[in-house]
Amino acid sequence: MPKDPASLPYRPCVGVMLMNAGGELFVGQRKDSEIPAWQMPQGGIDKGETPEAAALRELWEETGLTPDLVEVIAVTPGWLRYDLPDALVGKVWGGRFRGQKQKWVLMRFRGSDDQVKIETAHPEFSAWRWLSPDEVLAQIVPFKREVYARALTAFRDHLR
Repeated sequence: MPKDPASLPYRPCVGVMLMNAGGELFVGQRKDSEIPAWQMPQGGIDKGETPEAAALRELWEETGLTPDLVEVIAVTPGWLRYDLPDALVGKVWGGRFRGQKQKWVLMRFRGSDDQVKIETAHPEFSAWRWLSPDEVLAQIVPFKREVYARALTAFRDHLR
């Protein structure tokens, strides 16, 4: 762990809140975790990439869903940040970041459940399911719950 984790920057990232026709939200169980660690698709923003483009790429990489199956509804106006737990600082992302700053993108899923394919080239999830917005926070890995709560608040007018 670095001497002063607070001196490290935040990793630029996107989070994808994917909503189905019933107003439920997609969550996946992290494949690299032995404990319940559900989250929404997310990942880094590549150099020169817009948050919307990064969100569509991450959605495809983690769920196999293509852009024609979704509609972008909203993007958070600002960055939402979270810090890694002390035990993870220095161990993930090459020890270069203290946490992530995220733009969240709300998308409406226009496809069918059988089009979700988490068995991708580099699988992130071992299982997935739809949850109501009210159920999401209780399932999310604890150190990310606050940022998820802020994203849910940002999109509350679009969630049914």
